[in-house]
Amino acid sequence: MTKQNICVLGGGGFVGSHLVSLLAARGHRVVVATQRRARIKHLLVLPGVEVVEADIHDPAALQSLFTGMDAAINLVGILHESRPDGFQHAHVELPRKVIAACAASGVRRLLHMSALGAEAASKSRYQQSKSAGEALVRGAPGLDTTVFRPSVIFGPGDSFLALFAGLLQLAPVVPLAGAAARFQPVFVGDVARAFANALERPETFGQRYDLCGPTVYTLAELVNLTANTLGLRRRILPLGATASYWFARLMELKPGAKLMTRDNHYAMLTDNVCLGGQPGGQPGGQPGEQPSEQPGGCAQPFGPPTPLESVIGYLKEADARRSYMGFRTHAGR
Repeated sequence: MTKQNICVLGGGGFVGSHLVSLLAARGHRVVVATQRRARIKHLLVLPGVEVVEADIHDPAALQSLFTGMDAAINLVGILHESRPDGFQHAHVELPRKVIAACAASGVRRLLHMSALGAEAASKSRYQQSKSAGEALVRGAPGLDTTVFRPSVIFGPGDSFLALFAGLLQLAPVVPLAGAAARFQPVFVGDVARAFANALERPETFGQRYDLCGPTVYTLAELVNLTANTLGLRRRILPLGATASYWFARLMELKPGAKLMTRDNHYAMLTDNVCLGGQPGGQPGGQPGEQPSEQPGGCAQPFGPPTPLESVIGYLKEADARRSYMGFRTHAGR
């Protein structure tokens, strides 16, 4: 295995922290860019990892970060906008600047995090912007690119199941918008492994991969599974399409951190699943990574997917601060 110099944008986030740890364990030198170094102190102790304060939206700063690198990885993404053009800024303008910085600094290898369901025709602006950024990367001249499109990602430190775990602590009845929406959650360790393995495999150049776990769940099934894991008896109250929209609208108007928005509602109107998933909460043996260009095709060499049930204990293994920290993670603090 060739040791590489790699710059990771978004390396201090949920997926980024797992990926940077894996890259460091494999002996790579990793540069992580962040606005505030103190926020990701947990990465400072990793061998071969350098944390640099930089404005990644500044083209000159990006070029400086990429100089001397063998590869760049862009994991930056947001689920809610804090400014009117937030999705465009994070998911379209930043990839465009990353591509330009790669060209200016001589970096040929670029790995990019998109999202399952990213489509230009989607009613969700999140998915529209993810699609636009993905198209820019895939069409970039002179770059060896690989794009990953994961379903919702779970694992220690997530803000998905941990968020529901916190909400389930609050009341015996939980109204659930989009209860019938279908997901195929993928383990964060599997996503990190896919990125790390792709760095070493030229056959992934120019490819796009959908990343999913082995099982398809409705949102209601995921919330029930979370409640059962925590030993909580809760009644889940599924909301219909119209009620889900107005619930999302109400949550959107709530001051502070957003739990749900109308854009989230629109995104959940389309199933967030890969081919080969097993329904009904029964883990199947199908591969978790399939190329979007080859529906139903052969498994890619990233390893077998991790069943949610085999690791979901992380929700209860944490101490009593878990719920509190879940809300803080969601709030970005």
